[in-house]
Amino acid sequence: MSEKLILYFREWCGYCVRVQDVISELGVDVEQRNIWENEEWENDLVSGQGSSTVPVLCRITAGGETHWIPESDAIIRYLIQNHNS
Repeated sequence: MSEKLILYFREWCGYCVRVQDVISELGVDVEQRNIWENEEWENDLVSGQGSSTVPVLCRITAGGETHWIPESDAIIRYLIQNHNS
């Protein structure tokens, strides 16, 4: 399994849109979870990150480790540095 990326976001979030635009521009395969559409996704975010503030990128490595990247600027920087082909 290669790295899996999951973006936790919500509607009406300008920071989320910025991240989604970069994901689209780079063509990165990212599962997107709108926390307003699914309570379980919001609960996953809160249990993993400690709050429901979005956007947050969850990285699940090939070895099964989970890393949470909060803040749109940090997410965009990570995507550009690691997924810009």
